[in-house]
Amino acid sequence: MSFLENIFDQLEAAPDQTLLWELHDQATTNQVSWGVVGHGLLKRIAQARAFLASEEWNAGDRCALIAPNSIEWVAVNLAIMAERLIVVPLYSRQAPAELVTMMKDCSPSLIICGNAELRDAIKREWLECPAQALFADIFSETDPDLSHAGAPAPHNDSDPVTIIYTSGTSGESKGVVLTAGNVTHMLGCTSGRLDTLVQGHSGQEKVFHYLPFCFAGSWIMLLTCLQRRSELTVNTDLSKLAEQMRAAQPDYFLNVPQLLERMRKAVDEQLWKTGGLPLAIYRRAKSAYTHKREGSATWSDFLWLRLANFLIFPSIRRKMIGPQLRALICGSAPLNVETQLFFMMLGIPVLQVYGLTETTAICTMDDPRRVEPGRVGPAISGVEMKLGEKEEIIVRGPNVFREYWNRPDETAKALRDGWFHTGDQGEVDATGNWKITGRIKNLIILNSGHNIAPESIEEEILARLPGAQQVVLVGNGRSYLSALVTGGVGLDDAQSALDAVNAGLPHYKQVRGFRIILEAFTIENGLLTANGKLKRDLIAQRFKAEIDDMYSVKQTV
Repeated sequence: MSFLENIFDQLEAAPDQTLLWELHDQATTNQVSWGVVGHGLLKRIAQARAFLASEEWNAGDRCALIAPNSIEWVAVNLAIMAERLIVVPLYSRQAPAELVTMMKDCSPSLIICGNAELRDAIKREWLECPAQALFADIFSETDPDLSHAGAPAPHNDSDPVTIIYTSGTSGESKGVVLTAGNVTHMLGCTSGRLDTLVQGHSGQEKVFHYLPFCFAGSWIMLLTCLQRRSELTVNTDLSKLAEQMRAAQPDYFLNVPQLLERMRKAVDEQLWKTGGLPLAIYRRAKSAYTHKREGSATWSDFLWLRLANFLIFPSIRRKMIGPQLRALICGSAPLNVETQLFFMMLGIPVLQVYGLTETTAICTMDDPRRVEPGRVGPAISGVEMKLGEKEEIIVRGPNVFREYWNRPDETAKALRDGWFHTGDQGEVDATGNWKITGRIKNLIILNSGHNIAPESIEEEILARLPGAQQVVLVGNGRSYLSALVTGGVGLDDAQSALDAVNAGLPHYKQVRGFRIILEAFTIENGLLTANGKLKRDLIAQRFKAEIDDMYSVKQTV
C-alpha cells in the first residue's frame, strides 16, 4: 500500500476526529474534522479532485502549488497526487521571477495560487504562463460534487509524486523528483521514531507547525501527521508565533535552528532585564549545568540546579511553549550546541534530524532515548551512510531521489555507483551517531593551502555576539580569514568575540579582520535562500568592496 492510500484509509477510518486547526488569532480558529460531511478534509479533497478532473490531464503532468500554509493547501496537495498528477510545491514568499524560473523548468500544465495578488504577479513575469486557478475557484461550490471522494489512483513505488526544488545556495535551484516509494519508506521511518518519542502517551498527539509545507522536511512532517491521525495546528501569522505555540500546547513540533536560537536569546535578555534573585539563580544554574555535564559538579552546583528546577525553569517552559511538550525536533541546518544544551537544561529534549531534499528530507534522526548534543543521530532504517573523499557523506537507500528534473548531467554527477553524494562533510562515531561538520562547496581554501569549513567558526562567533544576525567567513585564495557580521554590533564587541574564539583556534583558522553590515541578509534582499540558508557566492559578490578593503592593509598571520 502506498503512503497516499494509507492516508486516505486513515481519514475514512476516523471521520469525526479533529485533524487540523488553522490559527489566525487566539479568538478565531478554523477547525476541520475528518470525513466527507461538514467541513471534513475528505470533502475538500473531493472538491479539489472534481476541479482537477474537469479538465483533461495526463498522468505525470505537473501542477504547481503556490500558497501559504492552510487547510486548503493540504487538501489541494493531496488531491493533485490522488489524480496521478505531480505536485510541485513552491514558496509563496519567493520573488515572482524566481518562481517563474522554476516553473519554466518543470513546465506545469496548471498553476494553483492561494490568492489573486500572487497569480497576477506571476502573470506579469510570465505572460504566456499556463492555466491558473485560485483556491477560491476550487472551493467556491456550496454544494460540491463529491463523486471524487473515493480512494486515490494507485501508485507504483517508482511513480513520481512530487518535484521539490532545492534552495539553490550556490546556483540555480534544481527540481528533485521524489517517488511514491521514497515517500512511503520515509513516512514509515518518521512514524516509527515518533512512536519511540511518545511511548506511553494516551490520546491523540498534538503537533504545532509553522514552517512552509513546500519544503521537503515540512512536507514530510505534514504527511506523517496525517498518517498518524495527529491534531496539527497550523500557524498562519509568524508575528503571532509565540502565543500560538502556547495555545497549541503541542507534544512536539518541527523547528529550524534560527527559531530555537532566538528563543534562547530572548530568555537570556528577559532574565537580564528582570534581574534580582531570578537572574542570580539562573546564571548559577547555567554554570552548574555545565559542571554537571563535565563531571565536575559540587554540592553547591546541585543546590543551584535544584533551586532553578523548582523556581525558574518551569516558568520558562510554561511561557515559551506550554506544559506538555515532549521534545523539539530540529533540522535544515546544524544547531548550535550551546542552544541544544540550553533546552536540555530546561528539561526539553531537542532531537536533531539531518537530510536533504534528495534524501526525501531525512537521512538520520536522533533516537529520543540516546541524544548526544552536537550530533544528529544514526541513519534511519534501511539507509546506508559512509564517508567518501574529503570526508563527504554519501548515502544510498530507498529514500534517495530518482533524478533531478530534466537535468541528466546533474543527476549523473550526484548519483555515482549507486550512492548519492551529499556535498556535506561529516564524521561518525563507533555507535553510528553522525555529526555534520561542513559543506564541501563552502570550504575556504587559503593561499597557504589550508582547507577550512567555516560553519563551526561562524557559530562560535555568533554565539558570543547577541546583537548579531549572521556571521559569514570569507578568505578564499587569501592569506587569512575575515568575517562579515550583520546587525547592530559594536566594533569593540565584535573584536572581543573574535579574540575569544581565536584563542582556541590554530593560527590558520583565526579570523583576523571583520566588517559590520547593518542590514541583515534576508530572503527579501536576495541573500538567503527560500529556506533561510546563506547564498555565500552572492554575498561575496555584493560585498566585494568591503571584503577587498579588509585585505588592503597587510596584517600579520
